[in-house]
Amino acid sequence: MGEGLRESLRELATACSLPAALEAMGERWSFLILRGSFNGLHHFEEFQSELGIARNILANRLGRLVAHGILERRPCPEDRRKIEYCLTEKGYALLPTMVALRQWGERWETGVTASPVLVDARDRKPIRPVQVLSHDGRALGRGDLIWSLPEDVSPAEAAEAAE
Repeated sequence: MGEGLRESLRELATACSLPAALEAMGERWSFLILRGSFNGLHHFEEFQSELGIARNILANRLGRLVAHGILERRPCPEDRRKIEYCLTEKGYALLPTMVALRQWGERWETGVTASPVLVDARDRKPIRPVQVLSHDGRALGRGDLIWSLPEDVSPAEAAEAAE
């Protein structure tokens, strides 16, 4: 990835999607709230007791996740006075990112497999490491990737990559 297109990192700070994604999610409480959502937590009190987070910080992070369209606030079906926080499609789309970050942390930061282990529901075997795949499904390493301007990507290849 070091060869090829040279980018202005100063311009990327405002035009790149990575800083925008980090703005939406970029601190640990947001990731832990999201993990709790993936694990079935829905109510303010559940997040607060499970995470041990201060109420004001939790309210701020939940509001931010709602504002970014990652969670949505809904009245609870059994008690319309109570609010639940539910993952949106945009929130569910963060699952591969969450898994990749967790796997990275296990390998490079903690050095141990986290508990509980994430497994395939069908056969209860651990999932494989998240990888970058080519348009035809090949696993790609750092020597296989280059940056390319949109006008230098063939329309058919760009459409396949978006799928």
